[in-house]
Amino acid sequence: MARLSLNKTALHREQSRLKQFQRLLPSLDLKRRQLIAERLHARETLHASEAELDALVAGVRDRLPMAGDDTLQFQGLARVTAVRLREHNLLGVHLPVLENVDIDVADYSALTTPHWLDRYREALHDALALTVRLQVEQERLRRLERAVKRVTQRVNLFDKVLIPRTRENIRRIRIHLADGERSAVVRAKLAKRKQAQGAQL
Repeated sequence: MARLSLNKTALHREQSRLKQFQRLLPSLDLKRRQLIAERLHARETLHASEAELDALVAGVRDRLPMAGDDTLQFQGLARVTAVRLREHNLLGVHLPVLENVDIDVADYSALTTPHWLDRYREALHDALALTVRLQVEQERLRRLERAVKRVTQRVNLFDKVLIPRTRENIRRIRIHLADGERSAVVRAKLAKRKQAQGAQL
């Protein structure tokens, strides 16, 4: 840190910095609170999607227990072909938003496959769509957590470091200027006294 000048110019500069910091701190704190609220909403959405996927998997296990048979081969029954995302700017944080998921479902002969394969294929389609949605929501939450951390660090920097340091600098400059004024008054009185004594002789 540069050495602090103890003069009136430095005092005015430090006072303007303090005003600027105090003006910026409330807006940063508001941004932090809004990001925390959005992070909470993203967490709730993620937990709801996870619960939905768990319920779907449990439903498939209950309704289609025969799908767990290892002798049946269902590789390539469904796959994700395209995912369309867009970005949403929330308080300077670019968050992914899922627009569409394209899933390609393979054709198969109804005569050579089990009758329950249609329901299994639909469940697999839904599970793939939910998995992609979960990945997007996890990335959204990750970005929000990173943004909250960064803004919280900035709020703490202003609140706990810059503002107290600037106040301390102002106090030191004022003390130095007051000491200088007092010593100037004392010197003036001494000079006046010497001048009065010199006039008497």
